[in-house]
Amino acid sequence: MAIIRSHIMVCTGTGCSASHSPKLIDLFNKELAEAGMDQEVRVVRTGCFGLCAMGPIVLIYPEGALYTNVKEEDVKEIVSEHIVKGRIVERLLHKESDEKGVLTSLTETEFYKHQKRIALRNCGIINPENIDEYIGVGGYEALGKVVTEMKPQEVIDLIKASGLRGRGGAGFSTGQKWQFTHDAVSPDGQKFACCNADEGDPGAFMDRSVLEGDPHSVIEAMAIAGYAIGASQGYIYVRAEYPIAVKRLEIAIQQAKEYGLLGENIFGSGFSFDVGLRLGAGAFVCGEETALMHSIEGCRGEPKIRPPYPAVKGLFDRPTVLNNVETYANVAWIINNGPEAFRAMGTEKSPGTKVFALGGKITNTGLVEIPMGTPLRTIIENIGGGVPNGKKFKAAQTGGPSGGCIPAHLIDIPMDFDSLGAIGSMMGSGGLIVMDEDTCMVDIAKFFLEFIIDESCGKCTACRIGTKRLHEMLDKITKGQGTLEDLDKIEELCQYIKANALCGLGQTAPNPVLSTLTHFRDEYVAHVVDKRCPAGVCKELLTYTIDPDKCKGCTLCARNCPAGAITGKVKEAHVIDPDKCIKCGVCMTNCKFDAISKK
Repeated sequence: MAIIRSHIMVCTGTGCSASHSPKLIDLFNKELAEAGMDQEVRVVRTGCFGLCAMGPIVLIYPEGALYTNVKEEDVKEIVSEHIVKGRIVERLLHKESDEKGVLTSLTETEFYKHQKRIALRNCGIINPENIDEYIGVGGYEALGKVVTEMKPQEVIDLIKASGLRGRGGAGFSTGQKWQFTHDAVSPDGQKFACCNADEGDPGAFMDRSVLEGDPHSVIEAMAIAGYAIGASQGYIYVRAEYPIAVKRLEIAIQQAKEYGLLGENIFGSGFSFDVGLRLGAGAFVCGEETALMHSIEGCRGEPKIRPPYPAVKGLFDRPTVLNNVETYANVAWIINNGPEAFRAMGTEKSPGTKVFALGGKITNTGLVEIPMGTPLRTIIENIGGGVPNGKKFKAAQTGGPSGGCIPAHLIDIPMDFDSLGAIGSMMGSGGLIVMDEDTCMVDIAKFFLEFIIDESCGKCTACRIGTKRLHEMLDKITKGQGTLEDLDKIEELCQYIKANALCGLGQTAPNPVLSTLTHFRDEYVAHVVDKRCPAGVCKELLTYTIDPDKCKGCTLCARNCPAGAITGKVKEAHVIDPDKCIKCGVCMTNCKFDAISKK
C-alpha cells in the first residue's frame, strides 16, 4: 500500500468550478504523473472552503499552504516547486487585505478564526463523492447508534435538549416538530421525512454548499429523523439550478444504498428508510413547506391553508417532517457530541451556529459559519474584511426578501433569532448582503418587492395585488413623484399584507419596506420632499454637473456622451444640458479629472 505524503485539496464547489477548478485536478494529476509522484501525492476534490471570491482554491497538506486564485498555468509551478522541491510558492499564497501572502494555518486566518464549523465541518476536508471519506470522519456513526441503541422518543428528546432550531427561516424547535410528527396518526402508517433544499433567496448559497461538500451529512440526518418519527421514505426537494449538488446527491444516495445505509434493515435493526430526489423548477414560493409538498406531489406549487400543519397532514396527506439542509447538517454532530456540546455554543435561546452567505459590498465574499450571538460587526469587519474602496458601511440585509435591513448604528447587534426579530429583521435561511453609502434604501426595498411580485404564486389577493400596489408607490417615490401621504399609505398597506397573506412569503414580503422605513425614513423623506436621492442611485432624481474649475476641456466626456448633451470647446470648461442628459453616467466614467459629479 502506497504511503501518501501530500494531499492537494482542490475546491470543486460551484464558485470555484465556475472558474474551471475541475481542470486543475486533471492538470495536477498529469504533472504528478510526469514527475513520478502520482503514487505518493493524492489530489482530492472537495467542497467549499468558504473563500468564494478567491477561487479557484488549492490547499496542500501537510504544510497547510492555502493557494488562492490559482490558474491553470500555475499548476506546473506548484508541482515542480512545492511538491518536488518543497518550496512554497509564496506569490500564490492567500493574502489578507493588501499584505504579502504568508504561510498561515487556515484556521488562523482572519476569515476563519472567528468561525466555528458544525454544519460545514466536512466541507473542504473530504471528497463529497466518496462515502469512505465521510465514514472516515465519523459518518453514519450517529445513525448506527440511533437505530441500534436508542428508542425513537429518546432521539427526539435528545434533539429537544440540544435546542436546535430550524435554520430555514422561522427558527421553530426541530425537536418539537419531530415530536408532533411522531405523535401524529397516519391512516396507513406511512410518514415522510423531507428536506427543503429549495434555496431561493437572492444571494443565498448556504444549502447548496453543504449539499456539494457534504451530502451524506444530510442523508444520514434524514434517516435519523425517519427513525425518530416512524417514516420509511424521505424526499430531498432540490433546485434544478444546482446541477453539482444534484449530481453529488445522486452519487451519495447510490453509495449509501450499496453500503446498506439506506434501504431495508439498516444496521440489522429492522428499520428501513429510503431517500428520493425531486427537482424544483426555481419557484421561490416552493420554499414554503406546503407549496413544496404540493410540488413533490406533482401539483402546482401553491401553499395550503394551515392548520392542519404538515406534521399532522403533509405530503400525500400523511404526517411529514420537513427541515432544511442546514438544520439536518447539525443532527449527526449533536448525536455524536451530545446536546450539551451544542448548547455550549451560541446563546441560551439560539444555541449552536449559523451559516451565512456573505455578499454585497464586502471584501471577503463567501460562506461563513459563526456561533449564534456573534456581533454583526465581527462578521463584517473581521471575517468579511470590511467594506472595500474606503466606503462606509450603511446597512446589512438579512433573510432575503423576507428579512429586513440592519442600519450602521446597530452593527453590534448579536446575530441570533430573537435579536434580529426585535428590530424588524429575521435570520432567514442565512443570506447576508452588505451595503455601503452608495446604496439607496428605497431602491433596495423596491428591488426585493420586484422579486416578490415575480415569485408570488398569485393564490391570495393580499400578496398578488397588495405587493404590486406597494411597488407602485415605491416606484413613484424613486421617480420624485411621491408625497408624504404615500409614506402613511405604504405602512398601512404593509400591515394589511402581513395580516392577510396566506403563506410566509406574502406575510413577510413587507419586511424590507417596513425596516427601511423605520431605520432610513430620512432617505424616504429626501426623495419625497427634496426630490433627491442621497445615495445618487435613482436616475430620475439625479443631476450631472461639470465643475468648471476642474474641467480641462479635453472633450472626452462630450465625445462619449450617447445623447449629445455635453458641449464645449477644446481646453475650455464643458457644460451638460439637463434636458438632453439621459443620466447614463458615461461622462463621469470617462472623466480623468474628477470634474463631473452627480447629486
